[in-house]
This record gives sequence, C-alpha cells and structure tokens, in this order.
Amino acid sequence: MTNSTCTDGTSTGPRAGRREWTALGVLMLPLLLVSMDLSVLYFAIPAISADLEPSGTQQLWIFDIYAFVLAGLLMTMGSLGDRVGRRRLLLAGALAFGAASLVAAYAGSAETLIAARAVLGIGGATLMPSTMALLRTMFTDPAQRAKAIGLWSGVMTAGIALGSVLSGVLVHFFWWGSVFLVNLPAMALLLVLGPILLPESRDPAPGRFDWPGVPLSMAAVLPVIWGLKEITAEGRHSAYIVSITVGLLFAALFVHRQRTAANPMISPALFRAPGFAPAVVLNLVSAFAMVGSAFFTTQYLQSVLDKSALEAALWALLPSVPIGMAAPLATALVQKGVARSHVVAAGFAIAAAGYALPALAGTDSMWLVLAACGVLASGIVMVISQMTDLALGTVPAERAGSASSLLETGTEFGGALGMAVLGSVGTAIYRHEMPAAAPAPARETLGGALAVAGELPGRTGDALALAAREAFTSGMRGAALAGALVLVLAAVAATKSVGRADQPARPTFEDEAL
Repeated sequence: MTNSTCTDGTSTGPRAGRREWTALGVLMLPLLLVSMDLSVLYFAIPAISADLEPSGTQQLWIFDIYAFVLAGLLMTMGSLGDRVGRRRLLLAGALAFGAASLVAAYAGSAETLIAARAVLGIGGATLMPSTMALLRTMFTDPAQRAKAIGLWSGVMTAGIALGSVLSGVLVHFFWWGSVFLVNLPAMALLLVLGPILLPESRDPAPGRFDWPGVPLSMAAVLPVIWGLKEITAEGRHSAYIVSITVGLLFAALFVHRQRTAANPMISPALFRAPGFAPAVVLNLVSAFAMVGSAFFTTQYLQSVLDKSALEAALWALLPSVPIGMAAPLATALVQKGVARSHVVAAGFAIAAAGYALPALAGTDSMWLVLAACGVLASGIVMVISQMTDLALGTVPAERAGSASSLLETGTEFGGALGMAVLGSVGTAIYRHEMPAAAPAPARETLGGALAVAGELPGRTGDALALAAREAFTSGMRGAALAGALVLVLAAVAATKSVGRADQPARPTFEDEAL
C-alpha cells in the first residue's frame, strides 16, 4: 500500500495495491454465491418436489428457510465478526456453506434438505457482512473504497438475477442437486486463498458479547419478514398481522436492550455517525423497489406473455446489462465533485422513471417492461453503491461488521416490505378488475385464473384467461405508479438527508466516539 493525499494535503489513508484488488476478486466469489442462493431454487423446486415428494408446508420451508435464517442472523454475525475477526468468521462461514451445499445436493428427504438450507442460511449470514466489512479494512482510501463498493454492489445485484437462470440451465442438463454443487469450487478457492490474501481485522476492545441480544434480534426480524411474505401470498389474515405486531414488539425490546446494555450488539452511537441512518433507510427503500418490481416482472413474463420458466429467466437477464455501468458512473460523478446527495437523488429519479414505464404496458409489451427493469435496476444500483460507501465511510473500521449487518438487515426488510406493499396494491387492482362472474379461484390470482381457464371449453376459457391477463397488467401498472411515487419521495428525502452528511472529506470517527 502507498499513502495518498487529498487536494488540501491531508492524508486519506494508504492506497490499496495489487494484493488488495486480488483479494477483492476472492471476496466476490462468496458474495455472488450467497446472493444467487436467494433465487437459485426458482426452477429447481419442481424437480425437487418430484424426487423428494415434500408436503406443501415442507416445500415452502425448502424455499424460504434460507432467507429467513440469513435475515435473522445478520446482526448477530456482524457483531460476532467485529469480536472474533471478520476473516476468521468468513472462512468458518465458507466451510459451513460448502458442507451444507454438499449435503443439500444429495439430500434424500425433504427434512434433510430443509436442514441443509438452514445451515446455508447460517453460512450466508456470516459471509455477507464479513465481505463488506473487509472492504472497509482493505480499502482505506475513500476513492478506491468507492470503486470497490461499486463492484460489490454490482456483483450482489447480478447474483440474484443469475441464480434463477443458472438453476434453470443446470436442472435442464443435470439434476436438481447440481444447483448446490456449484458452490463447492468457489468455497474451496476462498478457503485456500483467503488466509493468504485477506487481512484479519477485529475490534481491539469489543467488550463482552451481547448474548441476550441474539434471541431478541431474531425475534424482531423473523416474525416481521414471515408476516410480510405471507401477506403477499395469502392476503391479510389475522395470523400474519399478529406475527408482524409481535416482531415489532420484540424490535422495541431489542432497541431498548441496545440502548441500555453495557456492551450492546449494535451500538446506538452508529446512528450518530453523519449519514449512517439515512444510508440504512435509503438502502431499505432501494430493496423495496427492486423486489417489488421483480414480483410483477417474473409473473408478467411467464403468465401474461406465456414464456416458459427458462425463457423468462433468460429474457430477464437483459435488464442486468446496464447495471454494470451504473455503480462506476455514480462513483465517477461523486469523485469529479458532484454532490453525493445529487447523485443519489438522480439514481432514485432514474429508478422512478423505470417504475413509470410499465404504466404504459399492455399484455404484449415485453420490450417496454424489460427496458423499464433495466432503467429501474440501474438507478437503484447507483443508490446502493453510494449509500453503502457513505455508511462504511462514516463509521470506524472496528465497527464495520455491525454497520454492514445493519445495512443487510435493512435490505431484507425492504425486500419483504416491497413485495408485501406493492404486491397488495397489484392484487387489489387485479381483484377489482376481474369480472364478478368469474370463478372464485380466478378472482384471487392470475395463476388461479389460468388454471381454471385451462379446464374450461374453447372460447370460455380463452376469454377468462384474457380477462385475467388484462387485470394483472392493470394491477402491475397501479403498483408501478405506487412504486414510482415512493421513489420520487425518496429522491426528495435523499437531497435533504444525504446533503447534511455530504462533505468532501468526512472526518474519521475514533473508537471513543462510539
């Protein structure tokens, strides 16, 4: 590393060299795989169901347990990494992730696969905050860190898109277990190269670990995310409302614990760092927009345009092409002197334009919808890269794990909230647009309508299918307008909140500040 200076002559920290950039490439492997595992079962579930014959409940847990465990343990693992060392936790997580992938690939029962997916979630919860925290350690020069975080953001977003496509291709040519075996070479490479290339870093004075905070954090996160997901799929039943309420009550207890404990898991002083709280909130809004859009896009391609699952996944890759340019562009603009608040607001405005485009869509507007997805994703990646850089740049390196875990937890909440809120808007419009004379299942969901239409004779079935597709498209347009409104409000909020922390050279907070 070599030292660098700002234009005023002040030191900005040593510049990273070839070793650090090579290490970044190694860190991209677990990040890519963890993000892919959020969507890798999309096309493998039918083959798994045929082979293992899980019950309906077991099938849901096979799909959801990974995300639930990951979300519930992010804060715990971020805090643990600050104490035991981020590299040590990363390598332990890689070992667990690889072993669980092997068990999952050859699982002989639904129970075994569910357990393996849960361990994958534990491993994923160690990998995601550890990779982000190690970026903070390796890239102390602000300009280099911004570039590294831009790459990190692009890889994470691309992994979610690639996961579904990869599962479709692997299941088509091999068997469902292959979607897990692809994790092994990358984890093996990380375990070999990680100790050589990655520096160890930890909080030198972490205090005692907050064990009571672990169950409280999980009790705060899991019921809320589960309730939001179920409301999207099943509607606003009382059990899901109760689940969300219970989670919020535990969240209040968790916050009280963190404010009063001598050694809290998440130091409240993190939120006093300039720009950190806005970064967490705006990152949540970004996830809200991305997941809310994906909820409609996948159904539109498959059920409205009648594409096969693999065709839909391959077409869905097109919007990811401009994503690779979005984060570097945002970073370059900030480094050339454009205020970060303006860049973030512009990102939200671009994303809002991407949401507004589907308002013009009909039942045969594939190119318009794909273009909208590309515009939306590009704007959101601009925001995520800048908010991540802002959050990590304002907190001490010693607390980078805790800060990273908060960002990731906010992302999980935002995704679940986007699916629930925008999904509910679209569903309400769909039900309003469907003819009152349509069969009850057809009035509930597009999938139910198409299933009923397939059993009806000739023109009767065709008419029902057409009405359902038009009603779904109307719901998608309504949800898109709602999403655009949220992003416009986020752009205004970013101008004010990020502007207050938008200084050319932010002072580094010392340990005593936290």
